[in-house]
Amino acid sequence: MLLRLDLGVLGAMAIVMVAAWAFGLALKNGGWTDVFWTWGTGLTLAAAALWPLGPSTAPHQALAAGLMAVWTLRLGLYLTPRVASHPEDARYAAFRQQWGRRYPLNMLFVTLPQAPASALLGLSVIVAAHASRAELGLRDGLAVALFAGAILGETVADLQMKAFRDDPAHRGQVIDTGLWGWSRHPNYFFQWLGWLAYPVIALDPARPVTWLSLAAPAVMYGLLRYVSGVPPLEAQMLKSRGAAFRAYQARVSVFFPLPPKRVRSA
Repeated sequence: MLLRLDLGVLGAMAIVMVAAWAFGLALKNGGWTDVFWTWGTGLTLAAAALWPLGPSTAPHQALAAGLMAVWTLRLGLYLTPRVASHPEDARYAAFRQQWGRRYPLNMLFVTLPQAPASALLGLSVIVAAHASRAELGLRDGLAVALFAGAILGETVADLQMKAFRDDPAHRGQVIDTGLWGWSRHPNYFFQWLGWLAYPVIALDPARPVTWLSLAAPAVMYGLLRYVSGVPPLEAQMLKSRGAAFRAYQARVSVFFPLPPKRVRSA
């Protein structure tokens, strides 16, 4: 039943991502891919969390759906006005320039794989929603605290970046203060951290199926650190900031927040 429900998530997200592809082509802005993925994933996984799969686990279903709703609103309300009011994200603009006439078809193969990524995230949410405990307890409270800390950290990182960019004196510079002095991508780190709430709720070594709750943090880390997050953004920063960004890379941890290194000048 769990896997059948997750296949439903996959099917729903495939439809969402095809719509995202068509909408992005129509508006000549690939950034709408991220907006559709965020709202689609959040709403689909919240619905999956509430879907009955047998004996009632209403408290955990409500908890998992609630966490997804908060995640969706925070990220969706940040991304949507940004994409609507700003030029196309540099990553997608580079694709458009690099691919030329092949852009529409190639972009479809960028957009569609995000549907199975959502389905993998869904495994964690669905397993957490159907945790075997009848009532909420300490573990659930710890999960909420972890999730709230992640949302707070990501929000602070975004606000620090916005304040930096809005100051004309910082034009052409690299932010290295606040959370950005400990991690080059603190927003991505806290985005990943929030998905750990689901295995905190669900993981029970005596029930093999609950190990699937680790899917979301594993997938999100892989995507953010090695695929769609850090690599294209750092490539763009090296192109636009050059030596300043290379010096920043030498001092500051790429993902996990750590004290900055002291780098001796030549």
